[in-house]
Amino acid sequence: MAEILLLVVGATLVSAAAHRTGVSPPIAAVVAGLLISFVPGVPDYHLDPDFALIVFVPPLVYSDAVESSYLNLRANARPIGLLSVGLVLFTTAVVGAAAHAVVPGMPWADAFVLGAILAPTDAVAAVSIARRLGLPRRIVTILVAESIVNDATGMTVFRLTLGVALGGTTTFLDGAAEFAYTSLAGFAVGLALALPVRRLRGWLADAVTENAVMLLVPFGAYAIAESLHASGVLAVLAAGLYLGHHFAGASHEARLQEKATWRLATCVLEAVSFALIGLQLRPVLRALHTTDLAALGWYAAVVFAAMLLARTVWVFPATYLPRRLSARLRGRDPAPPWQHPAAICWAGTRGVVSLAAAFAVPPDLPDRDLVLFLAFSAVLGTLLVQGVGFPAVARRLRLRDEGQERQDDLAEAMAQEVAVRAAWARVEERITSGHEDAPGHVLDRLRDLAEHRCSTAWERIRTGGSDGASPRAEPPTAAYRRLRREMLATERSVFVRLCREGRIHDEVLRRVMHELDLEEAALSRT
Repeated sequence: MAEILLLVVGATLVSAAAHRTGVSPPIAAVVAGLLISFVPGVPDYHLDPDFALIVFVPPLVYSDAVESSYLNLRANARPIGLLSVGLVLFTTAVVGAAAHAVVPGMPWADAFVLGAILAPTDAVAAVSIARRLGLPRRIVTILVAESIVNDATGMTVFRLTLGVALGGTTTFLDGAAEFAYTSLAGFAVGLALALPVRRLRGWLADAVTENAVMLLVPFGAYAIAESLHASGVLAVLAAGLYLGHHFAGASHEARLQEKATWRLATCVLEAVSFALIGLQLRPVLRALHTTDLAALGWYAAVVFAAMLLARTVWVFPATYLPRRLSARLRGRDPAPPWQHPAAICWAGTRGVVSLAAAFAVPPDLPDRDLVLFLAFSAVLGTLLVQGVGFPAVARRLRLRDEGQERQDDLAEAMAQEVAVRAAWARVEERITSGHEDAPGHVLDRLRDLAEHRCSTAWERIRTGGSDGASPRAEPPTAAYRRLRREMLATERSVFVRLCREGRIHDEVLRRVMHELDLEEAALSRT
């Protein structure tokens, strides 16, 4: 128990330091785990595959799915499918062939097990960097969706190749049938769970209880699907996409709590999972029964290069070849610049799912220890090479999408103006129909608030002069937010002083502090 507590606390502190310094938290956690694993007295942290798959995967997949756009995923279904299914099979074949060729005596079946382990990507590190750098939304959408969907493909291929390696027999039709069943059944389980949860969510009147139910959804979807031998990952994905698409049906308090809850859970789980990856180095090296480090390094380098080559060879043709073959596709979806597939190639990092699959290989596989070492080396290599180098590569490719941010601001301003007009028309309707009898100063305050919200959205667009030569003066709403924050800070200090002097009760202080916090949150934009 003390070891787990120490791991959680240490990983969280590393993540906090990474946020303060601008370093990617997953990368910082991996490096910290590597360094700490060799400190004398630090206990061995063995990654239990069942524990990793049930504790880390469901909430991380669900949090990404809830925040994802169903419309964007549907619009990018073709590239997502090519990456999450086609690339997984291609990577399994290429990595397996490379391992069989370079490792003396490794059977084809064992080599393909290694290829299946390393086929699925984990885009947590890459996506966290991509979002911070402001990369085009389509790239982020494809990376997130690929990393979620290809887990199901990779785990299916892993089970099939492992069965063959352990002496079983299977055919291509058996594999296709199992993949179809696990995928369709996984989606069905997720939707079957999400439908009643959505109705229950609308029925519950308490935001805390509502979010307690939502916390159980990913674990419930994963457990039910896995018990039916379906894909737990796809079940969680389906439930998260459906509930995220209908998030507006929840109460405002529940939405605020849910966002904060999942941000907290994701922060802790990501930090712990990536720290665990780094901490596996010492146990993995201890399990090897060879001292030929040069040979091990050569095998690891070839497997790592095969992963990069497979992704590059697949991504560029998958991006441009369909458009060459279909004029309709070219007209509907023009070919992106070469920098887009280049960024997707570099962002193919591996993570905890691959490592959990490697540790799930049973001891009776003859090359288990070597497979585990090569898998760990490849996962570590993608995080330290691709993950660390991704910001430099993105800047080199000049991928920051300035136009998308402006388009979002323009769309928000237009929608805000339409909403404000509709809201004010509703107020006037209530007044003229006699349902409301509000004083004039109340109506003036409501009108000012509506105009403030509308003008804030438009002022965000006007960041420069009409000729772009000189910036405009500070917009009025920016001055309003700054001065209102000063007022809120002063009010808080007064309330705290009055409470310490015994002139108001603690309960009064908590109530007014909550109201002030909500107002300040409304002034801020992430």
